[in-house]
Amino acid sequence: MLSYFEAILFGLLQGITELFPISSLGHSVVLPKLLGWQVNQSDPFFLTFLVATHTATALVLFLFFLKDWQRIITAFFRSIALREIRQSDPDAKLAWLLIVGTVPAGLLGVLFEEPLKALFASPRLVAGVLILNGVMLWLADLLHRNKQAQTAAGSDERVARLTWFQSIRVGLFQAIALVPGFSRTGATITGGLLAGLSNEDAARFSFLLATPIIAAASLLKLPELALQSNRTMLGPILVGTVCAGAAAFVSLRFLTRYFETRALRPFAIYCVVVGVALSLIFTLR
Repeated sequence: MLSYFEAILFGLLQGITELFPISSLGHSVVLPKLLGWQVNQSDPFFLTFLVATHTATALVLFLFFLKDWQRIITAFFRSIALREIRQSDPDAKLAWLLIVGTVPAGLLGVLFEEPLKALFASPRLVAGVLILNGVMLWLADLLHRNKQAQTAAGSDERVARLTWFQSIRVGLFQAIALVPGFSRTGATITGGLLAGLSNEDAARFSFLLATPIIAAASLLKLPELALQSNRTMLGPILVGTVCAGAAAFVSLRFLTRYFETRALRPFAIYCVVVGVALSLIFTLR
């Protein structure tokens, strides 16, 4: 179980690391081990707590891009009513690209739920995956250097030019982040860059793509909070969730500006340095 202090720290950490490309799940696994907390990361309660904090992040993302989501959702139902996706309707195409891009992570998450849960009990393994995440970000940074900068205006129209296969490929990159230590944001930005998007457009598509997959996980896991064994922990869960939402909002405000002019290399260096340091610490203990 979690104390209020631990819930606050976990919430702040999740809100920051979910949107920064440094892996929220990875940090959630290694932090208790590093600080010597008596937290069982593979316990169903802890996983439900993480989903609750992720839900706060998804809500912040939805509200931050509310006007965009209103357009996208309206266009989605318009395409259903028309039974076609018109070339003159990029919002409808974007809506379906987001659905297609969500499927790989959702499907693989359900199929491999138990093996993935087991990884939460392996901080040393997660430290190694953080290093791999850093390498992935470094390669993505090299891709970014060859991309022409784009303005925020017209971003959705450019993203809507992706093919269905490219959207699936970005979705497969998102599925990589089911493994603690890989960053969902970093993986999807990398996938977007490989699909030909600019750094700014890849980041925007990544943030939009986060909402449906986190919302789906919330629908599956949050009902577990009603279990008798979890009711006594609703206080820490609520506090942690609020902290996650606040941290996510600040992070999102920063990152939407950051990715307009800057790249992934600082995050790549961070992940490699932290991954190597944690690997040494966990090995020597």
